[in-house]
Amino acid sequence: MKQSKLFLPTLREVPAEAEIISHQLMVRAGLMRQLVSGVYTYLPLGYRVLRKVQQIVREEMDRADAQEISMPAIQPAELWQETGRWDAYGPELMRLKDRHNRDFVLGPTHEEVVTSLVRDNLNTYKKLPINLYQIQTKYRDEVRPRFGVIRSREFIMKDAYSFDTTREGLDKSYDSMYDAYTRIFTRTGLTFRAVEADAGAIGGKGTHEFMALSEIGEDTIAYCTSCDYAANLEKAEVVYKPAAEESTSQIEMEKVSTPDVKTIEQLMNHFDMEARQMIKALVFKADDRFVVALIRGDHELNDIKLKNIVDANVLTMATEAEMSKLGVPVGFVGPINLPDDIKVYADSAVRDMKIAVTGANEKDYHYKNVVPERDFTVTAYTDLRNIIEGDECPRCGGHIAFARGIEVGHVFKLGTRYSEKMGAKFLDENGREQPMIMGCYGIGISRTVAACVEQNNDENGIIWPWSLAPFHIHVVPVNVKNDEQKQLAESLYEKLQNEGFEVLLDDRPERAGVKFKDADLIGLPIRITVGGKAGEGLVECKVRKTGESKDIHIDELMTYVKELADSLQ
Repeated sequence: MKQSKLFLPTLREVPAEAEIISHQLMVRAGLMRQLVSGVYTYLPLGYRVLRKVQQIVREEMDRADAQEISMPAIQPAELWQETGRWDAYGPELMRLKDRHNRDFVLGPTHEEVVTSLVRDNLNTYKKLPINLYQIQTKYRDEVRPRFGVIRSREFIMKDAYSFDTTREGLDKSYDSMYDAYTRIFTRTGLTFRAVEADAGAIGGKGTHEFMALSEIGEDTIAYCTSCDYAANLEKAEVVYKPAAEESTSQIEMEKVSTPDVKTIEQLMNHFDMEARQMIKALVFKADDRFVVALIRGDHELNDIKLKNIVDANVLTMATEAEMSKLGVPVGFVGPINLPDDIKVYADSAVRDMKIAVTGANEKDYHYKNVVPERDFTVTAYTDLRNIIEGDECPRCGGHIAFARGIEVGHVFKLGTRYSEKMGAKFLDENGREQPMIMGCYGIGISRTVAACVEQNNDENGIIWPWSLAPFHIHVVPVNVKNDEQKQLAESLYEKLQNEGFEVLLDDRPERAGVKFKDADLIGLPIRITVGGKAGEGLVECKVRKTGESKDIHIDELMTYVKELADSLQ
């Protein structure tokens, strides 16, 4: 491609709306432009990179025997109502009406559509298992689109769905997709980890996220420094080891006046005690019922764990008005004197607390010297808190550390969540109807591009890995008005293309400094500069990643470039 004909509007200044490096560089390097908040147009350079990611994904999905299809982005509300997600998905679901006043959604995902497709066309074990995938634009009405295409309202995604007859079959499909994802993200050049995760709005029990490691990642990864255990913060298991028994029968619980003392910090000052001696009680609405969660004052509640324990579709903090109706004042909630119909769930660490402080469910009062099980009982003790750095690894006993990550892929074991609700059944060998057992597997195509830029850049611009680079080689004649330079550059351009390389020729009549700045900004793996030594048959060959450069004669150039290409792949 000749750069003079390429639609490549580069920018010198950092766009005001771009908060992170990948967003800044993808706009500055002419990969994309914003239409409205969270919606982007991909320009030729950016679209070439997207196609590179898509090609890698297609090759590995096909290798894993998945079959590509294309499903509609516009989905009828009836399908979402069948599964209950019409109400449960939340305001992120983009809803619309047609001229007949029928409700539709712009699909953020396609579980309902693919389940209805298979339900209506496959009904026997003889045609299963099957794995169907697509690469398509998805829609999500993000409350705050940010970080460019990392969190946008319109994004490109690969989503796949497996249908099996047995749980063992699902395990095999899941493992096949896990391995395919590992190959995909390895080929894209990302530094990543597969971490245990919560399934969220998709549903299901077994799930892993593939996280591209990055300091700007919105997700925290808890990983073991001694083994390969890794999980996101929502899922990371906390090891509980019971404390030694201690007699507390002689210490009586006491009600204490605590006017306007509501926060843990205020309680610490008032009682001259540590946060770990406080029982923090939090009131939640779980679907149509209320529950109370108890954790130690120095711990942070994990509401995803609580949601799973109480088996709620929707879990929200109780409002002040709702708490008032329950008779539990804000800032003074505790497990004692609660209404009888409110179930109490406690983190395992609460069981071992002795002579603790907690709210009295009465304004301006707390109890001290509280002992769990002696002074109150709970429905269940379980893991309800966020893991913290230094905690024990649940697999090997090593120590937990934290990293940040960008979620670029997610694999789920859905089970029968969708097939049972939507009647997707098959006849087994004995002629009995059974629900299909499903898996779901997603990759953020556009997000993978941004994650790659986030991991591969310097102060001058992007540094593309070979597999995703929009072009492999940038041929830059210093002065196109010089016939020797121009002719040699065009000759090399043709020869390199004939050898199978993707080449960009900067044939613009710009100053050398402008060309070099653009070349570094665009970040193609190899730059060949044709300058003042063109008459001697010498050119400069430079590797963008290392900065290594070498003057080389054109007779040796092809061999040298092939060797470089092999090393960069």
